[in-house]
Amino acid sequence: MQRGSDRLSRRQDDEMKHQLRGLLRSGHPTRTEEWHDPEPVADDDPEVARHPVPADPFETLRLELGRHLARTPFPAHRRDLLRVLRERHAPDPLADRVAQLPQDTTYRSVQDVAVALHHGG
Repeated sequence: MQRGSDRLSRRQDDEMKHQLRGLLRSGHPTRTEEWHDPEPVADDDPEVARHPVPADPFETLRLELGRHLARTPFPAHRRDLLRVLRERHAPDPLADRVAQLPQDTTYRSVQDVAVALHHGG
């Protein structure tokens, strides 16, 4: 006798395995009802449907900085930012860009760092 937290009976469990067997083996949907499957992109759909909209370089930079500098105590100097980026294994190109910032400037937030990097230091 099986004791556990199973909510389904053995019969229901076997039925679910049978329903999923085709999907697991084939790697694609095996439904007969086509309305369950997403439609492919049409020829006359706008380019946005085929290719993502190019990201704004400033927003990309700000999000990348925010991802690695989250919970960093601000205000901070360049050396503090570099230390945190190295500790959190930030990509080298990002750390190299931060290393080019002026040494004597104090940054109050990730936004300040992003603006300084975007405008060339």
